[in-house]
Amino acid sequence: MFKKVPAALAAGLLTLVLTACGGGDAGAGGGSDRITLGFSQVGAESGWRTANTKSVQEAAKEAGIDLKFSDAQQKQENQIKAIRSFIQQKVDAIAFSPVVESGWDTVLKEVKDAGIPVILTDRAVDSADTSLYRTFIGSDFVIEGQKSGEWLVKEYEGKSGPVNIVELQGTTGSAPANDRKKGFGDAIAADPKFKIIASQTGDFTRAKGKEVMEAFLKAHKDIDVLFAHNDDMGLGAIEAIEGAGLKPGTDIKIITIDAVKDGMQALADGKINFIAECSPLLGPQLMDLVKKAVKGEQIPQRVLTEETTFTPEQAKAALPDRKY
Repeated sequence: MFKKVPAALAAGLLTLVLTACGGGDAGAGGGSDRITLGFSQVGAESGWRTANTKSVQEAAKEAGIDLKFSDAQQKQENQIKAIRSFIQQKVDAIAFSPVVESGWDTVLKEVKDAGIPVILTDRAVDSADTSLYRTFIGSDFVIEGQKSGEWLVKEYEGKSGPVNIVELQGTTGSAPANDRKKGFGDAIAADPKFKIIASQTGDFTRAKGKEVMEAFLKAHKDIDVLFAHNDDMGLGAIEAIEGAGLKPGTDIKIITIDAVKDGMQALADGKINFIAECSPLLGPQLMDLVKKAVKGEQIPQRVLTEETTFTPEQAKAALPDRKY
């Protein structure tokens, strides 16, 4: 594997392998000289995550990179175990989407000591030692929350309050949950008519989103707005709202984040009012970064994905060509 040979020779071998392996097969050079990437995924909690996994798998095949894939099932201990397994297998690079932000220093130091570059995907860690990873590729979750809050402020501009908001948070302690909450809160903070009357985790899942929204509806009879940290929780909440005899998007305005197909369809149908996009298609960018990291090239410590927002009309226009 490349980390066992001099850098100049590794670079030459990498060029040779990638030329020979355009379709993702080992080619005449055999499989032993290919880059091996260990990738630990959070889980399969949402349509977004499924699309993200598919993007990584397809991009690895296209790039001629051997992918060792592990599903953490939303448990940090599973992810740490997978990373240690990757070290033992002497992979060339490790990428992972951290289940939560904290508690990574020990295992990441083990990876660093083994001389294996680490790339964070989709979610960040809160380690003070940024030398433990080469780069972080993903969205700016704070901006996604801000965009959501800014739409709400504009929607209620000139209208009297109060505007009672319930919030379905993502997995407790995760970067998207922490940052989306902060961004949204900052955007609405200047106007006292906006009041978050209930906020609880829905674990980014449709089933939990429905369950928590049912509890919100029983406890509060005056909900004006739902802010869900992802589409899946929002879609679950729609089931709860309809089950309570209310009209989602009208009786309760709904804001979500992700823009997966199911969410976009609900937006086009008027059941969701606004979606801030969070693209899961990180695979191609990730593989480019892996190649550069293995070769020892300089790469930015932060790589942002390009994203937009959608209203119902924009969703109708985008749906026919939506890839996820």
